Amino acid sequence: MPLYEHVMIARQDLSNSQAEGLIEHFGAVLADNEGKLADSEYWGVKTMAYKINKNRKGHYAFLRTDAPAPAIQEMERLMRLHDDVMRVLTIKVDEHAEGPSVQMQKRDERDTRRERR
Repeated sequence: MPLYEHVMIARQDLSNSQAEGLIEHFGAVLADNEGKLADSEYWGVKTMAYKINKNRKGHYAFLRTDAPAPAIQEMERLMRLHDDVMRVLTIKVDEHAEGPSVQMQKRDERDTRRERR
């Protein structure tokens, strides 16, 4: 099956558990359509470069999926209809990178830098 990577931005007024619940919800949508959520990362609340729907910040999530195209189309359709999701970016990839994403690696590097001080 084709491999995809998604970055989703949810509204800033959600709690962390609600934002992580969105990841589980869309993973279940994929599972119902014969796909699977290979990996997911919650990146936390980040400041955006410009306002989206009067919001300056948003909950960012990263999903790695292994699903057929109709399952991805259904998930994207439901994301567009969901009130809490502001933006979604989907990219088809040849293979998933091993280990954490670049955003999570940056967080780990920051933690080690703080320990040295």
